[in-house]
Amino acid sequence: MKFGPLCVEDAEGAVLAHATLAGSMRLRKAHRLTAQDIALLRAEGVSTVIAAKLEPGDLDEDQAAERLAKRLAVDGIAARPPSTGRVNFYAEKAGLFIVDKEAVDRLNAVDPAVTLATLPDYSPVGEGQMVATVKIIPFAVGSGRVDEALAVVREDVFRLAPFRAHSVGVVQTALPSLKDSVLGKTARITRERLARSGSRVTRELRPAHETEAVARALDVLKDESDMLLVFGASAVCDADDVIPSAIRKAGGAVERVGMPVDPGNLLVLGTIDGKPVIGAPGCARSPKSNGFDWVLDRLMAGLAVSSADIAGMGVGGLLAEIPTRPQPREGKRDADAPLVWGVLLAAGQSRRMGERNKLLAKFDDVPLVRRTGAALAKARVGAAVAVLGHDAEPVQAALQGLGLGFAINHAYADGLSTSLKAGIAALPEEASGALIMLADMPQVGCDDLNRLVDAFVKAGGNSVVRATHNGKRGNPVILPRVLFAEVARLEGDTGARHVVEQGLVPVFDVEIGGAAHLDVDTPEALEKAGGTFDR
Repeated sequence: MKFGPLCVEDAEGAVLAHATLAGSMRLRKAHRLTAQDIALLRAEGVSTVIAAKLEPGDLDEDQAAERLAKRLAVDGIAARPPSTGRVNFYAEKAGLFIVDKEAVDRLNAVDPAVTLATLPDYSPVGEGQMVATVKIIPFAVGSGRVDEALAVVREDVFRLAPFRAHSVGVVQTALPSLKDSVLGKTARITRERLARSGSRVTRELRPAHETEAVARALDVLKDESDMLLVFGASAVCDADDVIPSAIRKAGGAVERVGMPVDPGNLLVLGTIDGKPVIGAPGCARSPKSNGFDWVLDRLMAGLAVSSADIAGMGVGGLLAEIPTRPQPREGKRDADAPLVWGVLLAAGQSRRMGERNKLLAKFDDVPLVRRTGAALAKARVGAAVAVLGHDAEPVQAALQGLGLGFAINHAYADGLSTSLKAGIAALPEEASGALIMLADMPQVGCDDLNRLVDAFVKAGGNSVVRATHNGKRGNPVILPRVLFAEVARLEGDTGARHVVEQGLVPVFDVEIGGAAHLDVDTPEALEKAGGTFDR
């Protein structure tokens, strides 16, 4: 491939390195020049262009990316068609994404032009979540270099271990010092944890925190469950403490007491009649990600977990300051209160607006997307994520400095459901609910959002809360975590309304006035709402 300035007379078939103006026509970056383009450029007095010209044996970026993606393809992980030298891979089911780091490193060492990026090994993923991407850096690459990259792919570089639904028996031991509210919270959080794999609690027993009593409870539950979870009223401090002793007393075996993951050190792993038993560490009473999740997710995906596997979890096992645990905002919050995260949907193409992106229109000299993003950032949410897609770079630039995180939806052209799924997938385990806000609603303010959050918390964090006007449903809406799996099943241009109207959980309406219905989809609506575009 030759790259650099080219005379327009020699540039037919070359790929533009930069967007180029030819009179009133704009030729986009990566456009392959045709004879008609050359004639237009010459007529407008353009004599040279910066472009890449393919040579014999070169593959253009999409061809190279597609060849590599075909070699990497595995069951359960779907590859999207190539675009701009990129092929994205998506999980077709919820499960654990497993990757061979050494194989990825070998591939990426062949040539800087050929790259593969993936999620970390053993990442839990939802259906439709992006797990890997092949990217060809230049506009073209020699076929020989692609062949070298293909040659180092000797086995599956990555795979998906789908979650399997399990019936789970739960034991919570009791002591006079342990409040019923703690037991209730633990039961709720456990049900939510199991929901991501489609699993359910068959029965919960609450014996005294004594070896004999716990062993009897395990013996009762083992015949009606695929897996057993034990939450101790007192933390395990020895291999002969109550929970490991009870597992042995019930005829089981203890594989491991303790793990090099923090939080999660005090985990117990065993089996009874070949069924896994986890003695949960105290941190498992919290929805925050911890060592308990690492073991539970592997077992839910049908993967064996040995003492040696747990011993190998130390690198990366210091979880106390991971990004999904943001520092708390100013002011105190009840540690048991549901925590809402914000999701700003800002990936759409604004098709009804014409050539301009409505999210970049100005309201009081502020881009619309920054206006809505600022309201969300100031609301009483744990944090917020903006989902970007169409015009991602200028939209992200308009949101800089607000403290929002960003999730890229490369499939934005496939409809609203893809942005919803990308936003939900970006939320941490501690999120009890997601406040879904459309970025094109200029009159929704911070006070409106806080009223929705307050209603969600008051309702216990397990209900849908939606904005209304004069009794008619509108936006924004808060979805509880229990519905996140339903969002992952959405397809096409379908929004949260479909999930809400299934009637799986109670729905609470909050009147916020006309702001609940005012979005700006057309030039007329934008102008009427007070928006303008820079000339």
